Amino acid sequence: MEHSRTSRRQFLAASARLAAGAGIASIVAIPPAGATPETLRGAIAEIVGDAQLREGRVTLGLPPLVENGNAVPLTVSVDSEMSEKSYVKALYIAADGNPSPGVAIYQFTPMSGKAEVQMRVKLAQTQKLIAVAEMNDGTLYTASREVKVTIGGCGG
Repeated sequence: MEHSRTSRRQFLAASARLAAGAGIASIVAIPPAGATPETLRGAIAEIVGDAQLREGRVTLGLPPLVENGNAVPLTVSVDSEMSEKSYVKALYIAADGNPSPGVAIYQFTPMSGKAEVQMRVKLAQTQKLIAVAEMNDGTLYTASREVKVTIGGCGG
């Protein structure tokens, strides 16, 4: 199955188009949450095309419940030997409840040594985070997890 790599710019542009389609006037002035599970699926489809997403190899580490969505700790790791033979080429992270579904894109090489990122994400409301790992052979692995937010980080 042929798969073309999506650049960060293409991913962000797709997210902006989705946000514009949802009636959001500006990405800078963040209004209440606008992404939905449907727009998230659309953003992921724009990245991976019709390639099959497989469960496994991707681990999301984040709390199931947070009092404030302003800075939710997130660790994403992918089980990979990270050798010339087999390695994680890219990692896409998205959320279905923020104004724009795209959260982050990371690129790796075998020299990265480990396919793991740690960050803090801003979540507007209770929502699902999803990570998609693209391997060097084009296979895609995914994991998702819902986080309950009691006070929104994006909308106040």
